[in-house]
Amino acid sequence: MEKLTATNLRGNWATLLLPIAADDSIDFGLLGQEIDKLISFGVDGIYSNGTAGEFHNQTEAEFDQISELLAAKCRLAGMRFQIGCSHPSPIISLERIKRAVHLKPDAFQVILPDWVTAKEEEQLSFLNRIEANAKGIPLVLYNPPHAKLELQPKDFHVFKENVPTLIGIKVLSKDETWVKEMKEFASHLSVFVPGHFLAKGVKSGIADGAYSNVACINPVAAQKMWHLMQTDLEEALKIENTILEFFAECISPYQKMGYSNPALDKFLAAVGGWCELPTRLRWPYKWIPEADVLAARKKAEQLMPRFLLNEI
Repeated sequence: MEKLTATNLRGNWATLLLPIAADDSIDFGLLGQEIDKLISFGVDGIYSNGTAGEFHNQTEAEFDQISELLAAKCRLAGMRFQIGCSHPSPIISLERIKRAVHLKPDAFQVILPDWVTAKEEEQLSFLNRIEANAKGIPLVLYNPPHAKLELQPKDFHVFKENVPTLIGIKVLSKDETWVKEMKEFASHLSVFVPGHFLAKGVKSGIADGAYSNVACINPVAAQKMWHLMQTDLEEALKIENTILEFFAECISPYQKMGYSNPALDKFLAAVGGWCELPTRLRWPYKWIPEADVLAARKKAEQLMPRFLLNEI
């Protein structure tokens, strides 16, 4: 399979959502079923240990088991995969890279050190050591708005000469000024945005794909949406607007109540109903009650029927 680069890292990538049992253990049987389904749906790729994968709340033995399971299944199926080695501790993130490098993912995802905010020199020191231990496997930097340090477009230009294996970033798409600056300073990177803003990002000329919360709802429809964006962007934008209506009516209220992004993403998957994933998060974090799923699903059927029913 062709090596991932900033040019060919594109499309609809689905996240692994961590199935948490009532005793706070990880249900690895259900996790395996989830991977199998995502592979069968033909998404562009699968990644582990993003925010919804609760990378911040695993033991290292669990991290290894998750990574090995994903790698084994994806390699057998010829599915692209990325392993998230992020951790608030830079040392733990580095150790995760060292232990996972033999699995040969298409890329590693990392975040910048997130307890003490890293300055520019420290960011480069961190990424350079990560790069050296990744043994040529490309890097993707996760930098969504809930990161303690949200990088600005000009910051990505600093990485161009200093971190040559950094091929991609995950960010939140913003206004026209931001888009203009990203085109100027981050043109050497593949830029991924949230799934519910992907069509708008494609229209602006900045988005190459999504590590997708929309794929949490319906991976098949999210993949069809990505293809539609290449052939009929205006139609894709219309469907995306219905998704945004659903988010405004059914997801934003939970966000305002203080539910975390992992809680929201797991709730989206439960609403979609494509896999028997519980909404539960691991202690000490609160999750949206399963009892709320049915009402949200009914509202989704009203607001975005084409997406929910794969009629794209």
